[in-house]
Amino acid sequence: MSLDIPDIYLKRVIIIGGGFAGIELAKHLKDSFQVVMIDRNNYHTFQPLLYQVATAGIEPDSIVFPLRKVFAGYEHFHFRMAEAEELFPEKNILKTNIGEIKYDHLIIASGSDTSYFGMEELRKKSMPMKSVREALDLRSCILENFEMAVTVHDEKEREALMTYVICGGGPTGVELAGALAELKRHVLPKDYPELDLKKMKIHLIDSGDRLLAAMGEHSSSKAKMYLEKMGVNVWLNARVTGYDGTIVKTMNGTEVNTKTLIWAAGVMGNFIKGIPGTAKVGGARIKVDEFNRIEGTENLYAVGDVAFLVNDAYPKGHPQVAQVAIQQGINLGNNLGSGNQLTRWKKFSYHDKGSMATIGRNKAVVETKYLKTQGVFAWLIWMFIHLLFLVGFRNRIVVFFNWLISYFNYDRGMRLIIRPFKRKE
Repeated sequence: MSLDIPDIYLKRVIIIGGGFAGIELAKHLKDSFQVVMIDRNNYHTFQPLLYQVATAGIEPDSIVFPLRKVFAGYEHFHFRMAEAEELFPEKNILKTNIGEIKYDHLIIASGSDTSYFGMEELRKKSMPMKSVREALDLRSCILENFEMAVTVHDEKEREALMTYVICGGGPTGVELAGALAELKRHVLPKDYPELDLKKMKIHLIDSGDRLLAAMGEHSSSKAKMYLEKMGVNVWLNARVTGYDGTIVKTMNGTEVNTKTLIWAAGVMGNFIKGIPGTAKVGGARIKVDEFNRIEGTENLYAVGDVAFLVNDAYPKGHPQVAQVAIQQGINLGNNLGSGNQLTRWKKFSYHDKGSMATIGRNKAVVETKYLKTQGVFAWLIWMFIHLLFLVGFRNRIVVFFNWLISYFNYDRGMRLIIRPFKRKE
């Protein structure tokens, strides 16, 4: 069975993935190719704000946007909601769960997924947060924990329900720990007056010697100071080695009794069957050249989190962040649009626009080439940048007003268990 896409005079480009890289790439190819986008979801997700969905700050429809609407009016753009299953490079065919389709060029922009570093027990028992579904599961889990804590009589079980362990001291872990601390301070005491919220514990564990390792030491120490002032227990030079659903174990022998371990410690590429095995590197990423062409191929490319591009500036590969994905999508789109002559193509060069993380109300750290700042000013910059990159005018307005209302009334109005979370046995 083949996908029902009309054959026209233009060459066909298939893009697997509707993330930051895929969207930018498609926009830059609209006049030169027939573009077919394949994604398992019919929407784009603004992943940097997933933690706010998980902590009841905003609703999920504020950070997603329909892919068909992004490209409304694009004459030669086609979207199919499907799973890419296997490539047949020798035939220029992509097999999906709804049929096969031929291509002239194929770009893998499938992003990344959670990596558990081979620890199967952690995969089964911990809570990831890489998709809207997972963020909603975490929101339900957090709220259900407190509903259960009100009814249980065993003090040890109650404290386990009110204890949260976050593994991973990158931006996701730091921002999630700060959001939970604000829930503890401003929101949950009003919802659950029966509970002693002083017994709610938040632990942030990282195997490195500082938080936010991609940023400077001053920003790292500032983030740690903010979190500790908010009541978060920060553990550095520690590594989670096991979790059975009740006890978190670390490499130094420390154990924490908790019903919720949130895993934000690692990512891996979404590798697709059929890509030459020589192109696969650690973390299930795909090795590409300076033009984002997959090693050993002529018309296969990878961009974004799944791509592994090494150069003098990034000998261990580029960071798996949105700006890299956006810039790779733009660069490859411009190159393909200029024709097949590599002499016209521009090698990818990443322009680092900086890093940032928010810890909570009036607390953030921002680093750019020209500015390093913390506190209120950094927090305002963080809000502005995130609003700017949200897809859709409505989403920007909704998120802005949610933030504005929450800022003044110290509340979060999305504390709803719409889809109950079922723990894995």
